[in-house]
Amino acid sequence: MHQPHYDGRHRLTRYGSPGMSGLQRIAWTPALPVGTRLRHLVALALTSGRPVALWRLPGAAHARLCLSLKVDAAYAGLPPALEPTAPAGFAFFPFHDSDHNPPFFFPADLFFDLAQPDEIQVSAAAAARLPELRQRFANLPATPDLPWHVSPQPAPEPATRATYEALVTAGVAAIEAGTVRKVVSSRAVRQPLPAGFDVLAAFDDLQTRYPNAFVSLVSAPGAGTWLGATPEVLAEIDEDRVFRTMALAGTQPLLPGLIPATAKWAQKDIEEHALVARYIVNCFKQLRLREYDERGPRTIVAGQMLHLRTDFAVHLTQVPFPTLGTDMLRLLHPTPAVGGVPRQPALDFLRTHEGYDRAYYAGFLGPVNLPASGVTQLFVNLRCLQLRPQEAILYAGTGLTIDSDPAREWQETELKLRTVGAILQ
Repeated sequence: MHQPHYDGRHRLTRYGSPGMSGLQRIAWTPALPVGTRLRHLVALALTSGRPVALWRLPGAAHARLCLSLKVDAAYAGLPPALEPTAPAGFAFFPFHDSDHNPPFFFPADLFFDLAQPDEIQVSAAAAARLPELRQRFANLPATPDLPWHVSPQPAPEPATRATYEALVTAGVAAIEAGTVRKVVSSRAVRQPLPAGFDVLAAFDDLQTRYPNAFVSLVSAPGAGTWLGATPEVLAEIDEDRVFRTMALAGTQPLLPGLIPATAKWAQKDIEEHALVARYIVNCFKQLRLREYDERGPRTIVAGQMLHLRTDFAVHLTQVPFPTLGTDMLRLLHPTPAVGGVPRQPALDFLRTHEGYDRAYYAGFLGPVNLPASGVTQLFVNLRCLQLRPQEAILYAGTGLTIDSDPAREWQETELKLRTVGAILQ
């Protein structure tokens, strides 16, 4: 590859050849600190009505950004293909597809990795519009406002404690009647934004608080703006062509002095987790796949909570299933960890009894074929909030089994709400 060529305060200079993801590397050295460059890129998207996604992978030191030039190009139908030849971009899918909450796949017209702040990567469409983009960037004020996109849908009504406990009671009754074996109830809470709230400062706060979570900020016309720090992988393919997913279910508070390895689990949590793990195994069986690794369950820490987790892995180079990642994604979502078992009766129960629209809560999100072709990391959108002009809508849920206690389930949602709610204090 040619050495990058730097010239000028806001100049974008092409160098090298397109990478495997089809993006062109561009040398980029504006006379701005890295954090300010990021703010200007986010502002470039928001002030022009475009979708933008910002994320930090678990355990990573630097965030990444994906910006799409055309809103219309971001609307998706089926979940994205995960093969190396599929388009590069960022997926943002709702819990349940509807006209109100369209699924999105943001094409990576502009990709910025804060680990390499002196370059950006652009699609052919963006490369053709570099003069316009350069001028828009240069015309932004020194500290631009960030007018985040707001969902056109009405904000959900928060459930009272009595209402939520009644939902739990109805869920347990449905389990006792044999309608479902497990169902995941949830609720929404509305909190005012603190004075001087800054969405990028909130994103940085989440990064600091939760180094092992997938931290995200997604803003798009039609979807609104969402912040989150989720612990749950839905589907992942790494650079070694290993597909991974996980069963993450069962929750208890991380009490002072408690060592995760010696945590005791109630039968309710063990059964809840086992239902999710068995569902993943059944998905493999539907694809007639027998060659997979299963490890767990083990206790892991996520924020101020403990969860039971079982990891599954498939070496794609060793099985005759070239589209296994794509096929598994479409079978998995929504998993029993956010919906229930059996899937359709559980979803029918939620549609009838839950009383609000989850929108993108308990959907999935993450980069596809970014930063390189063949690398995908998709996560369940948990521990998240939706931004409105003056308030945030927070979401939390709990898995119900026949042993669920309404008061305990309410307390579990309170605990989970603290994860993302901490940035509003």
